[in-house]
Amino acid sequence: MCGIAGFVDFREASNARSDEARAEILERMCRVITHRGPDDQGTMLEPGVGLGMRRLSIIDLAGGHQPIANEDNSVTIVFNGEIYNYRELQTILQARGHRFQTNSDTETIVHAYEEFGAACLEQLRGMFAFAIWDERRKQLFIARDRVGKKPLYFSVTRGGTLVFGSELKSLLEHPDVAREINPQALDAYFSLGYVPDPISIFANVEKLPPGHYLTFTNGRLTIERYWDFSYELTTNGGNGHHSAADYLDELRALLEESVKLRLVSDVPLGAFLSGGVDSSTVVGLMARQMNQPVKTFSIGFNEDSFDELKYARATAEKFGTDHHEFIVTPDICDVVDELVWHFDEPFADSSAIPTYVVSKLAREHVKVVLTGDGGDELFAGYTRYLTERSRSKFDLLPRAMKEGLLDPLSRHLPHGAWGRNFLHNVSLDPISRYLDTVSVFTGLNKDSLYTAEFSDQLRDASHLRSYFRELSGKVSTNAPLDSLLYIDSKTYLPGDILTKVDRMSMAVSLEARVPLLDHKLIEFVTRIPAALKLAGLETKHLFKRAIADLVPAEVLHRPKQGFGVPIQHWINQQLRERIRDTLNDPRTLQRGYVTRQYVALLLDEHERGRRDHSMALWSLLMLELWHRQYVDRKS
Repeated sequence: MCGIAGFVDFREASNARSDEARAEILERMCRVITHRGPDDQGTMLEPGVGLGMRRLSIIDLAGGHQPIANEDNSVTIVFNGEIYNYRELQTILQARGHRFQTNSDTETIVHAYEEFGAACLEQLRGMFAFAIWDERRKQLFIARDRVGKKPLYFSVTRGGTLVFGSELKSLLEHPDVAREINPQALDAYFSLGYVPDPISIFANVEKLPPGHYLTFTNGRLTIERYWDFSYELTTNGGNGHHSAADYLDELRALLEESVKLRLVSDVPLGAFLSGGVDSSTVVGLMARQMNQPVKTFSIGFNEDSFDELKYARATAEKFGTDHHEFIVTPDICDVVDELVWHFDEPFADSSAIPTYVVSKLAREHVKVVLTGDGGDELFAGYTRYLTERSRSKFDLLPRAMKEGLLDPLSRHLPHGAWGRNFLHNVSLDPISRYLDTVSVFTGLNKDSLYTAEFSDQLRDASHLRSYFRELSGKVSTNAPLDSLLYIDSKTYLPGDILTKVDRMSMAVSLEARVPLLDHKLIEFVTRIPAALKLAGLETKHLFKRAIADLVPAEVLHRPKQGFGVPIQHWINQQLRERIRDTLNDPRTLQRGYVTRQYVALLLDEHERGRRDHSMALWSLLMLELWHRQYVDRKS
């Protein structure tokens, strides 16, 4: 596990930087992500090319120093991630004449690229973001894993330099990368609480989308997709199965294999244990395959409605784990500024706080953890899927009634009126309704939130809705649930869940592995009919049947509870003054994005208990703290 950074710059000699200046830039780009790899640093600086990395040593501790090259140094790589089938690939490549100098998974990618070119990505099973410099072709090849477990930012500057890195802060160390706010990214943040791929908060910086690779040759950039979630019409519901029972054996086998692959490590490993079905499943499968107790890590709260420790303890007791716990108290909010720095972009998911705490707890004992992330997006675990299904009956109403009566009525009701948001939501088409359901600030409220100046900058206020519709159009199963699962897999999963896990674990130099997002498992599950995932009022129906004999019954049948924090309590008490002071600060009000009248209305309604605006207030606070770190402070 590492952090990578670099650039390709073939400017005319008269405009080129000196070798000393280029070396200093590359050094700064690596140094700023030391937390991703405290064990080692390596760089390659050649005419026009700079590659750098920070290493967290997990596999081949002695021989895995990067950059790594092939036999004649014509292909050089910097790599972030883990390839779980590298030993099998190494055997295949050695049989084809490739000579290895190390036992690292990194070198396996080098020879796989030599042998297969871009098609090497089809051979890799794991999580990764890597950059390969091909000296013969004078080409930079960058790839990101299928689901987006590992991040990759890039920018082509006005001068024609391609700059890349695992984190945005690396790119900002390059003097040619500008910090111009992207209005569409900011609008997306106000809706979702994060900036979705492939855009970034800065106009000239992008994220390489999951399942894609790019090439940069002679100043020409191309981006290609090599993999995607496949929700397509197939015979017998896919995989040749007919009933739920037909799927169970293969699903269990794939779950076991996915966990087993991720136990490969030359350093101690453990698991996050939230007390939910997903993490309990991962811990149970680990316990079956390890010859020593699994080290498990859980966090809890003093507020009972958010505390899941009793469920985590039930799982830990059943599998005899070496269990560790920590109680999160409101004073943890003192680290908010630190978390803002780690995320690079505005990020409003408050569950980042417990994720950071449990990562810090785990790092005291292990260097690698397995997590249960991804199960909700893959197996339909969110209750919002049930909400959308129940509200789909409003699609039977005439369009004229929804647009001519329900929507205007919602807009005429007072801001805090009961039923106002519901009327607006059910007046929308299915995809717009889902976007509205998952939004922090809905389209109904943005007219009041945004200043006229920002609305003019935004120009296209429907870009996010168009993107959701574009994603939905790629699903051909005719099952509305599949469209929602695909949308979440391309937006919420990489943009929020995996970003949160990556940044918070890497903040403390901890590697997090995600077995439920193994691509072989995904390719099987996406062909399971939607009706077997969401059956009646039961979410994750088939998944729960597959692991019914594994996890404790009280965990299996417990109500769905997200991995959240009691942010409403904290905002009302410990954070109250800071939020009010920050949002009313002249610096905040002069940004020109939101109106002071609407912010005052949110604060007033929340403090009087008229409405719970904790998510909205938290997102506004996170945006302002980000602005102060990444825009006001240029270095």
